[in-house]
Amino acid sequence: MTLTAPTADTTPLPDTHATLLAERAQDKPKGERTRAQIMMAACNVLDRTPPQDVTIGAICKAAGIAHGTFYIYFPDRDALLADLLLGFVAHLQGRMLAAGHDTPQDRIRAATRAYAVMFEQNQGLMRCLVHHLDTFPEARAAFHRLNRDWLETVVGAMQRRLEQEGRTVTGDELWRRAYALGGMVDHYLSSLFLSREPGVVAVSASRDAVIETLSLIWERGLEP
Repeated sequence: MTLTAPTADTTPLPDTHATLLAERAQDKPKGERTRAQIMMAACNVLDRTPPQDVTIGAICKAAGIAHGTFYIYFPDRDALLADLLLGFVAHLQGRMLAAGHDTPQDRIRAATRAYAVMFEQNQGLMRCLVHHLDTFPEARAAFHRLNRDWLETVVGAMQRRLEQEGRTVTGDELWRRAYALGGMVDHYLSSLFLSREPGVVAVSASRDAVIETLSLIWERGLEP
């Protein structure tokens, strides 16, 4: 499978947040299904529109509802987006935790793969998290907690490994490296999927190669 620019096909992919919303809304009362429909529409609009340019009208059109229906469920656009982002952060964290749990012998690589796949398949939501979080303080706090939890896992694993090998690196040094490495990964994926920098796209045709590179960055960067 290759990393390519999205096509005009709007069919939700397996790891899109819209797919999760649709699954959870099945067999629920009509009101809950309509609420999920609005949030799914917002996901689709965000994939092609910067968050600051998203309008209630565009969301309503994508959802196939009247403006008045929107206000039954959300007081304004920012309330909808904040709620959507909070749910997405939980979804993202769940995917990373599950990947690490399923592959404990190579947790960093498995979680990195899960994060990269979620980034690719939820580009509009990831754009909000990486570049526009100041507008959504609750989502910002949740995303920071996700990052902290992930880095704590990475740093803890490296500390245990170094202790077993009789080597040491100070905790503060590992944390500084982990924060720097996390920023590098986000910048790489942003360049690939959001801004589509030609140079990055040219060398990123293979998903497996990209995951290998990002995993190597984590592993080598934390080494003494």
